[in-house]
Amino acid sequence: MASLPRIGWIGAGRMGVPMAGFIMKAGYPLMVWSRSAASRQKLVALGASEARDTASCAREAEVIFSAVADDAALRDVALGPRGVLANAAAGAVFADTSTVSPQVSEEVAREAAARGVDYLRMPISGNAASAQTGDITVLVSGPEAAWKRIKSIVETFSKDQAYLGEGEQARYMKLVTNAIIVSTGQALAEALSLGRKAGMEWKPMLDTIARSTIASPWLKAKIARLATRDFAPTMTPDLICKDMDLMLAAAAAHGMGMPLTARTRDLWQALLDEYASEDYMAAVKLAEKRAGLSTENVDASEGK
Repeated sequence: MASLPRIGWIGAGRMGVPMAGFIMKAGYPLMVWSRSAASRQKLVALGASEARDTASCAREAEVIFSAVADDAALRDVALGPRGVLANAAAGAVFADTSTVSPQVSEEVAREAAARGVDYLRMPISGNAASAQTGDITVLVSGPEAAWKRIKSIVETFSKDQAYLGEGEQARYMKLVTNAIIVSTGQALAEALSLGRKAGMEWKPMLDTIARSTIASPWLKAKIARLATRDFAPTMTPDLICKDMDLMLAAAAAHGMGMPLTARTRDLWQALLDEYASEDYMAAVKLAEKRAGLSTENVDASEGK
């Protein structure tokens, strides 16, 4: 019986810890590296071994996953003499699950090809809460043979996987889906404020939306949290605004505008100032505040 491949995991944040945890639960040996010692210890406590640094994590693994915050973090992890690509063995698979720009992803792809490492772009459709239950979709692009090699590993921490092509398709798909999320989020915030202004009760209004033809898994999940005014972060405003900046930059690179996304980005700048530690759907509270509504006593009728 063939032995299971050695897994390296780089980046033990709110998304990385549960995903890596599912891999270990399935029996795969896993080594972790993260800049935060406290974050590393979360996975060590679940059974991971601890790497000394990025380079040693890459050298000792056949498959390396990374889950980092942004373009700069991916460059730091992937490139340079101490990065994944300079230290991974030829034929290793490097799968990055971060939300980053197609441009930095192309930089990594060129270096991976030069080093003989198979590079998979693998951003996640989901958030920290859905990662805890494995209720996420993995968007994949890159060498198809490499994807087939690691698909069974990815299935341990995700409900669905979409292979989209050999290049940067997964990076663009993540921007496409998040563009829909942010515009829907702003529309939901404004619509709920209108309903409250008209004197509608909070929970019946949410329940009706969840039962309507516009309901989706994302909308139902957000409505369930809004019912109890739960704004604990699944994704913070800095990350969602970073994603909007990626969308707008990608659109500009392709010679087009995204006026709705651009306006939402302007509106949500205030989230960074007022609700930085809450979920990005604190956009609801921001819309309420701008409408002159209370953000606390939502059950009171405020229509005239």
